Amino acid sequence: MALTLVPDEIDAYAAAHSTPLPPLISELFATTQRETGALATMLSGQLVGNLLQTVVFATGAKRVLEIGMFTGFSALMMASALPDDGELITCDINPKTIALGKSFFERSPHGRKIEVREGPALDTLQSLAGTQFGVIFIDADKGNYINYYEASLPMLAPGGVIAVDNVLWSGKVLDPKEEDDRAIVAFNDRIQNDTRVTNVMLTIRDGVMLIRHA
Repeated sequence: MALTLVPDEIDAYAAAHSTPLPPLISELFATTQRETGALATMLSGQLVGNLLQTVVFATGAKRVLEIGMFTGFSALMMASALPDDGELITCDINPKTIALGKSFFERSPHGRKIEVREGPALDTLQSLAGTQFGVIFIDADKGNYINYYEASLPMLAPGGVIAVDNVLWSGKVLDPKEEDDRAIVAFNDRIQNDTRVTNVMLTIRDGVMLIRHA
């Protein structure tokens, strides 16, 4: 199920030298693998989960927006870095994976910080206009990445960070052939040429872009 562009040995070494997942989140990871089959590649995984958790902690965010919940792995990782009065709003359209995620939120002391919005994320983003978030995580349908970015950038708080997953897209960004390949390339180019922000692309797992106000 591994999805990474670095050698397996290096990926394993990095995981072995990073904080392990808490037991409940490890259980969620395993349950997702068992119940979602090939879709389990959508899991962010230990390294990205720890990165997101660190970004939330380092920014001092009190409010997080997640576009693309899947089974709630990254939501729980980020929620655990929020203060007791913090809030995480997560969006998804799949009722089955949402139900799986909620069953784990109910078992976590951090689950009370998470609000799930079921429905098209662009509709949710429109309803949240005017709200500010310290961290925004984009990991949903690739064809809408630019739309999600443009809708969420005005909601990014000063000093905040937007994190975007899958920006290397299994290396297909170097030779795009399919629609999603071209969508990721277009997104990466948009960010690189956007004078409103500064950005860094990390070669962790399938590529993570970190974006902040210039």
